[in-house]
This record gives sequence, C-alpha cells and structure tokens, in this order.
Amino acid sequence: MGAGARETPQRGVAVELQGLRRSYDGFDVLRGVDLSVRAGELLAIVGQSGTGKSVLLRQIIGLERPDAGRIVIGGLELPRYLAIAPEEKPFRIAMVFQSAALLASLTVAENVGLRLRERRRHSAAEIDAITRRVLADVELEGTQDKLPSELSGGMRKRVAIARALAIDPELILYDEPTADLDPILTQQIGELIRRIRTTRGSTQIIVTHNLPLARAIADRIAVLDRGRIVECSTPAELAESRQPLTREFLRAAALGL
Repeated sequence: MGAGARETPQRGVAVELQGLRRSYDGFDVLRGVDLSVRAGELLAIVGQSGTGKSVLLRQIIGLERPDAGRIVIGGLELPRYLAIAPEEKPFRIAMVFQSAALLASLTVAENVGLRLRERRRHSAAEIDAITRRVLADVELEGTQDKLPSELSGGMRKRVAIARALAIDPELILYDEPTADLDPILTQQIGELIRRIRTTRGSTQIIVTHNLPLARAIADRIAVLDRGRIVECSTPAELAESRQPLTREFLRAAALGL
C-alpha cells in the first residue's frame, strides 16, 4: 500500500486474553478464552444467547474479575491498569451498554458529559464543546436539552455511543449495540461503528448475536461457543469455515451454505 493510502489513525490499543475462566455457582461460563485483538481492529464476538459474550466484556472492562487467566490491554495487565489514577492512565476504555444506561433525570448533554465532569479536567465551556462535537459525530445535533424519555430507542443508543466518544477512548466495548432495533436502525448503528473505526482508529470489540451485522462491519469475527473461542477469522473466511460448531451457528443464522 502506497504512502498516504491509509488514512485511518492508528491510536487503538491491543487486547490479549489468555485462558480466561469464570463460573457462577459452580456453572462454568468462560472455560478458557484465548483471544488476541490488534490495535485499531474492529472485532465482533458472536454466539448464541447464554454463551458468555456479555460476561466476557465485563471481564475486559474490569467490572468483574476472572477466576483464572490474564487480560492485557495496551501492554498492561488489567489489574495494574485499573490501579492507576484516572488522570494518569496511559489510555482510556469506554463501554456502550446494551440498555444504553442513560440517566433518566439528566439531559442528553449532561449524560454525554458525565465522565468529563467527574474527571474535573475540563472547563464547562470545554465540556460543552466536546459534547456538541460528539453528538454531531453520531448525527444528533440539537438534542442537547432533551431527556432520554424524549428519544427513540435508536437515538438513545447513539447518545450512549456519544458518551463513550466524549472521553476519546483508545478501546471501545459494545454489548449488543443493536438489540431491540429494527433492521434499518441496526444498519445505521453498524455504519456508525464502522465510521468510528475509520475516523478515530480506536480498537472496538462488539459482542452480538447478529451475525449479518458482524459480517458487514467487522475486520474479524470470533465465535464463542460453550465458553471458548472456537474460531476467529475474517468474514469471508468464516463463510467458508469447516469448523463444525461455526457451521452450525451459520446455519442457525440462515447464512450457512
């Protein structure tokens, strides 16, 4: 590729999962997950309901600790990263929750700027400028003063993404970002996530049961089945997979051969 042919900024961080295990009340959900995500990559993790996709995200973000295994992000072991003071962290991680997790009593602008206010490193004017910019990035200009209850489901998803973008993260995690959305809104959210990869270069990890979405936007797709990654490949390679469990999932999604 010639000089200047690739315009995507490369500012994401690599993620390495080694032997992750997590159980609840004696039931093994993660049974030794191994996965490498390249810096700046858009990786989708797919699998049927109950296979541990959301549990895996909670381990990566640090909301829960694995029973065994290692998580390394940007070259740092996750426990070491979490122990660093917010203002000294070498990179930032954001998560977009399935429910959007907006605070009902706050306006759109207040929701988007929440973490910026908590960090107390920006003036009110700076927070306002950042908020307006990221809302424009998700095509929600002019919604600053609305409450979440005044927004559609798709708009609430976009506000949640704008809130993640406000801290300028090197790693963004999405938990079922298109859940409960119709096909048109699903496509729009997918295009937005893909655009974030192009314009920002952040590493993005998406967990979803929507295989068509994953095939449309991801650089690679990891298939999680019974607590393990059984395959990780490009969308084109996945379609030709001879891995039995992968082909079973493809058929179930009505995309198999």
